[in-house]
Amino acid sequence: MDIALTLVVNPSKSNSSLIDIVDTAKEILGKRFKQTKVLSNGRATDLFLTADTLAEAQASLADKLNMINGLDWCLQAEAGRRKKLILADMDSTMITAECIDELADFIGLKEKVSEITEAAMRGELNFESALTERVALLKGLPTTKLLECYETRIALMPGARILVQTMKANGAYSALVSGGFTYFTEKVAAEVGFDMNRANILGIEGTALTGTVMLPICGAQTKLDTLQELASTLDLDTSEILAVGDGANDIPMIEAAGLGVAYHAKPKTQAAAKASVQCGDLTALLYFQGYADSDFVKS
Repeated sequence: MDIALTLVVNPSKSNSSLIDIVDTAKEILGKRFKQTKVLSNGRATDLFLTADTLAEAQASLADKLNMINGLDWCLQAEAGRRKKLILADMDSTMITAECIDELADFIGLKEKVSEITEAAMRGELNFESALTERVALLKGLPTTKLLECYETRIALMPGARILVQTMKANGAYSALVSGGFTYFTEKVAAEVGFDMNRANILGIEGTALTGTVMLPICGAQTKLDTLQELASTLDLDTSEILAVGDGANDIPMIEAAGLGVAYHAKPKTQAAAKASVQCGDLTALLYFQGYADSDFVKS
């Protein structure tokens, strides 16, 4: 079968140039190597190869490529690389922070809440129970702090808008599906350009949070359900879907997608994903799909 190996290097984290890394990959591939295509000078290159199966190619490449500092890589069938649907987590994926941790900071509980968040994202705690526990600690927080949090604490992850806008310009549908809160997903979705968003709804009474979240909780099952729902609505095979996230509650949708990517993720999530980005930004997901810099939508 025809296979694409995408190499994406972060020069600030790598001890090797992309040219040297490409040469190393060619040596590993030997007679299976066919040709290269530069996607970004000094940053990203496609290598095309032939192999009987993806598993065969993966087995010969993974250990050696994983030893190269500053390198993210993706191995997949050459056909069908450009996905028609992207589902993305929000906190620590499309934005640089965890919203609930930042809200907790306004009442002096960021350290406590962050510990619970980290444990839940590592898969050590039940997500629904952990969310309920953390939201309860926010009881009485003035609703004015929601906007203050968004305006002063929340920043888009580098490459977020370029990723979504480039895929949309090429016919893809985009969904932001978060275990966070609709107050934030609605704003992030509008800023990035997502077609839809789903998340949890915070309980509010008067001008303060009630310390509750509306049921059912939007977690791992909701993310998977959304993937399956959109696949049916848009008449897509799961092979045409890209899913990206960083936590344990992203694993079901990452495993179900044709290209499931762990983004600066926890070990459990990395182990479940078909590809991982640990060194670069979100534009790596475009390179994985064969997009070159000249294809990027930067408006």
